[in-house]
Amino acid sequence: MNLFGTRYALEILTVCTANICRSPMAECILREELKMRGLGKKVSVSSAGTHVSRPGVMADARARKVCARHGVDLRRCRTRQVAEQDFHQFRFILAMDERNYGWLCREFPPAQQHSISLIGSWAQGEAIGDIPDPYFGSLAGFEAVYQQLHLSIKGFAAQIPNLLGVDN
Repeated sequence: MNLFGTRYALEILTVCTANICRSPMAECILREELKMRGLGKKVSVSSAGTHVSRPGVMADARARKVCARHGVDLRRCRTRQVAEQDFHQFRFILAMDERNYGWLCREFPPAQQHSISLIGSWAQGEAIGDIPDPYFGSLAGFEAVYQQLHLSIKGFAAQIPNLLGVDN
């Protein structure tokens, strides 16, 4: 058990604005990637939003559809607002864009700000930068976001064994 009484060696939070498109996609893509790497039982992944207007709502239907095409299930994800406890619980907070990153830095206590990063900065090779919000776009925009998240998450997940002190 860790400091917060959970059984996980590492806890990760993905954050976007409304927690309805990008962060639930990232949460579930990362969960699948961790399972493939044999780390699913050691690492907890959750998602939240900086400005959630409707807590408890399922991920956007387009996000669910695109992820399902890739074998990633979003049906269990529900929207929630970033909470004060998150500032202390999660070792990594992965923001989708500069706006989310700025909000988190303003809200997080300075001692915890080292845990915040842009998810796109973890992409192997060249950093992706901001992951655009596909909400007002087409299904193709959701597919593009999936691909960007997948690349970023593969880069991030490759670092987890080092953080946990386990072999790849």
